Amino acid sequence: LRIIGLLITDRIKEAGRTQQVLTQHARVIKSRLGFHEVSEDVCSRVGVVLLQLSGSPDACDELERELGNIGGIAVRRMIFNY
Repeated sequence: LRIIGLLITDRIKEAGRTQQVLTQHARVIKSRLGFHEVSEDVCSRVGVVLLQLSGSPDACDELERELGNIGGIAVRRMIFNY
């Protein structure tokens, strides 16, 4: 089971390219959860996305590489063996 976390430091600036990469690799994304802080006055520019991946390890690695090449995004991996 592989889960990757994305910390997006400027959601507004990076949303287009991030969405493009996620769409290109949709076949390996089993679940996707995204969130950011919202209040009555402001919507945070920082966002977090969690992706549960399935598929070949090579395809998952390629997705991670492409996301890591986007400026303003930090990618971290969690792997659970059971």
